[in-house]
Amino acid sequence: MNIHEYQAKELLRRYGVAVLDGHVAWTPEEAEAAAAKLPGPVTVVKSQIHAGGRGAGRFADDPNGKGGVRLAKSPAEAKAAAAAMIGHTLVTKQTGPQGKLVSRVYVEAGCDIARELYLGLLVDRATSRLTIMASTEGGMEIEEVAEHHPEKILKVAIDPASGLSGFHARKLAFGLGLSGKQVGSFTKFATALYGAFQELDCAIVEINPLVVTGAGDIVALDAKVSFDDNALFRHKDLESLRDDSEMDPKELDAVRNDLNYVALDGEIGCMVNGAGLAMATMDIIKLYGSSPANFLDVGGTADAARVTEAFRIITSDANVKAILVNIFGGIAKCDMIATGIVEASKNLHLSVPLVVRLEGTNVELGKKILAESGLAIIPADNLADAAQKVVAAVKKGG
Repeated sequence: MNIHEYQAKELLRRYGVAVLDGHVAWTPEEAEAAAAKLPGPVTVVKSQIHAGGRGAGRFADDPNGKGGVRLAKSPAEAKAAAAAMIGHTLVTKQTGPQGKLVSRVYVEAGCDIARELYLGLLVDRATSRLTIMASTEGGMEIEEVAEHHPEKILKVAIDPASGLSGFHARKLAFGLGLSGKQVGSFTKFATALYGAFQELDCAIVEINPLVVTGAGDIVALDAKVSFDDNALFRHKDLESLRDDSEMDPKELDAVRNDLNYVALDGEIGCMVNGAGLAMATMDIIKLYGSSPANFLDVGGTADAARVTEAFRIITSDANVKAILVNIFGGIAKCDMIATGIVEASKNLHLSVPLVVRLEGTNVELGKKILAESGLAIIPADNLADAAQKVVAAVKKGG
């Protein structure tokens, strides 16, 4: 689950992470009032959307104008900047050409910036440890730094038994070229950020840019926080931070039905149980010349009702020209899945080709249920056979 910058900073502030003062505003008038509360002489008005590159982005109705982050030298200028953002669609390299509608802005105090750095925390699959990444290339996307200047990315993997120690932070501080007071300020900042990451069960925390002020303080100028969905049951208060308007309606529908769904731009809908199998299914669709319309993992305990909801979400995508069901039966037995497929096909009046590959527990009974359903279901013997058949069905229909 992702949250907005202003929400992330409010959370991080509670853990002692240094952030600037600011206020969220839903109207230009609120932005003006927010700017008047801040010390000045400069405030910054920031569009709040779940996407990076806001400063370099452009509004769809004013592509040649200013971006989604603007300086204001008075409350009146803050009001004008907010008016140009709220209710308008901001297009950045992360939103895609459709952009995202700005419903609120964050009005933040200005800052005396001496240097811009990067600091991020994530779980590194290679080491199975929480890893802190830092770079002198603040303001740039870390993927670009990794591609063009990999030597400028510093990494420290933290042993979960001992946690973050002072020497970890000092190693990063020295690697970033910090000295004197800056080292102590960075150590305090990194320790607080690590504590927030651990306690909140975060998936990613990214501070970009992390700034060194003229006075030598370390402050988060921006903040991106993403939570591990599987741990949200431990943080009921965080659920209220979810912004449904930022989610694809199909993805939001999937969340409400305990389905793992990500919308893509292909033409073959996928319903699979297991994330690894789902990724393999998407790959083989590409291998045989088409593209997946979604990632959808119904989970290992899927029943007929969940299968029906999965079909409903898949078919709500107008780009779907065929559906591939790839199930390895375990706890969710093949006969149970087959029953769900039949019920869903009938209830939803499925009109696109449907290819089904079943394997695992009660597979023969599952195949029998499909064969006797009277529906035009295309059976497949294995994954390769299923991919070839569903791609052929799409090309025949096209």
